[in-house]
This record gives sequence, structure tokens and C-alpha cells, in this order.
Amino acid sequence: MRAVILDRATLGDDLEITPFLNINLDWVVHDTTQLEQTLERIAGADIVLTNKVVIDRALMEQAPSLKYIGVLATGTNNVDITAAKEHGITVTNVTAYGTASVAQHALAMMLSLATALPHYHQLSTDGSWAKSDMFCVMDKPIMELSGKNILIIGYGELGRSVARLAKAFGMNLLIAQVPGSTSSHEGKVSLEEGLKAADVVSLHCPLTERTRNMIGKEQLALMKPHALLINTARGGLVDEQALVAALKAGGIGGAGFDVLTEEPPVNGNPLLEPSIPNLIVTPHTAWMAKESRGRVIDLAAGNLLRFMADA
Repeated sequence: MRAVILDRATLGDDLEITPFLNINLDWVVHDTTQLEQTLERIAGADIVLTNKVVIDRALMEQAPSLKYIGVLATGTNNVDITAAKEHGITVTNVTAYGTASVAQHALAMMLSLATALPHYHQLSTDGSWAKSDMFCVMDKPIMELSGKNILIIGYGELGRSVARLAKAFGMNLLIAQVPGSTSSHEGKVSLEEGLKAADVVSLHCPLTERTRNMIGKEQLALMKPHALLINTARGGLVDEQALVAALKAGGIGGAGFDVLTEEPPVNGNPLLEPSIPNLIVTPHTAWMAKESRGRVIDLAAGNLLRFMADA
């Protein structure tokens, strides 16, 4: 059988992909694949592995030999699942591979904002500290996380992991009811109640029609003026224009975002304006620890082996 990897580069060049290549298949590996190249590259393939390359109904209909699509990520929004079922194509994904890495990133953003780390680093290197009339510089408040309330929105594996780390800093846990979710957990609070009480809000829920722009102008207005908003989940959960306005007006204390509505932001994004205060943006790197990416390869190879064993 012929197998194709469409975007091997998304796994990083510091890892070997031998767990795939050791599977007895005729492999073709592409570092990246553009939209106009996809059909040519999957034509005649039985197995396709993709991280972010889109495989829609039209492509499936023109690739009659396709039997398996392995997504090298948790989200499967780049694959038309309904069309795959209709065409008898098995689709798998990988889960729980980046929990430690993403949770670490979320806490790093919280700590950086709570301690005003970027600001004080700049003052240390631009000569401001040297001009101080005392031994330190005290022009921006620092918030202790101990004793503060953290609101987790999306209390799955990632949300629970962040909660454990937050508790280690002495924080009090609040769990929000996600809009549209039917899952229950004792002690959950409404989103509005949680936003009013929280000192830190950390997002870990999927992007759905119910959660799109879940945090907008009205919700931001409920938050405390020193509260921090962390998003390592999905772009689109927060109204980015409303967030910019809240940060500039001092409506909330700061924000840390690892995700944007469009990635990469080829058409720009409101959150990339350099003058926005108390904002940290990273280019979707929360999952990127080498250990995390290694688990993607191992889990995806295991999925493929199970498919072949059952075929």
C-alpha cells in the first residue's frame, strides 16, 4: 500500500519519523503541501497522514483508493469527517500528547503577566534601572497568584492539568459551565459568575458555534480590572477586537494568547498591534515541546498499526 505524509515539517526537524517509516508501506514524505498540490499527492494513496493540510469531500471523491487518514493532531477540523464515513475512509487523531507542554505554557503566561516580567526585563536592559534613584524599579504592580481565583473554562484533561499547577501556587479553583456543554461537574459556576470572581481566566475548551466569541465585550466587562485572560485553546473563542479595546482601556489586567483566529496570520490580526499593553502573543507554540511532538509520532504510528491489523 502507498502511504503519504503531507506536512512532515510540522513535526519539527529535530525528530526522526522512523516509527512511521518502519511500517511496511511504500512511503512518500513531503515537508509541506500547498492547497493546489494536495490532489496530486494523495491520488493513488491508500494512507494519508496530515497535520493541517485540508482533505475535503471533493478531494476524497478524486482519490478512490484512499482508505485511511491519520491526523497528526487532536483537532480534525481539516478533514471532512462526514464525507470520510460516506466513502468508507477511516479517520484517526491523537489525543493527550501535549498536556504537559500546553499546561506549562499557560502557567508561563500567567506568571509572566502576574510578575510583569516582559516590562521589567525591558527596564533592566534599556537603561531605566540604571537611572533609578533606589535599588529597584517599582512602576508596575505585581500580583501574587497565591490566594487568587483561577477560572478554568473547559475542564478536560488540559483544564485539569492547568488546575493542578495553579493549585500548587495556592490558587483557588473555579470551573465554568462551557456554553452548549452538557458535561457536569460538582460545583461548576456559570460563565458570568466565574468571570466576575476570577483573577485569572484560562481557556481550554473546543471551538464550536456555541463557544465562538464566547468572551466578547460584555464578558470582558464583567472581569476584574487586574484579571488575566489566557488562551492556549483555539483562536475564535475570544472577540479579538473587543480584547484589544479592553486592554487599551485598562478593563482587564493582561492577556496571554498562543492562538489566533487565522494561523498563520497572513492577513494580520488585531492582537499583533505592538502598542497593546500587557499582552503576550506566541505563535501556536504551547504544544511544541520535543517530548510532546515525539508522542504525536508514537501515537499516530500506533493508530496506523491498529488500522492495518484490523484491515
